Amino acid sequence: MNINHYCDEWIQEWCEENGWTDWFRERYSNYWAFPPGAVMPEPIPTKTLRWIKARKGLSRHEKFWSASAFVATAAGAVLSYLLHSPMPLVFAFAFDAVAVALLEEDE
Repeated sequence: MNINHYCDEWIQEWCEENGWTDWFRERYSNYWAFPPGAVMPEPIPTKTLRWIKARKGLSRHEKFWSASAFVATAAGAVLSYLLHSPMPLVFAFAFDAVAVALLEEDE
């Protein structure tokens, strides 16, 4: 399972500002477009994608998984207290581990 670390609107906006055309996403977080005056598409540079990410923040998918991890942790803590059992916290920890792994960006 992969999540998209960039919003398509961010990529579209950058392409319009810099003269790149006909952008498309090959895989999650792997964008291609035609540079100005080019006849073949090229990958949008990783440095540029990181700059966009630093400027724009978290994508919708990242916000969802971060909020879900927070809710799972809070629910696990409350249920552990009410049930006098550590198992809800264990399940919350397992869910949070998956969420953090999904939030990692592939290099």
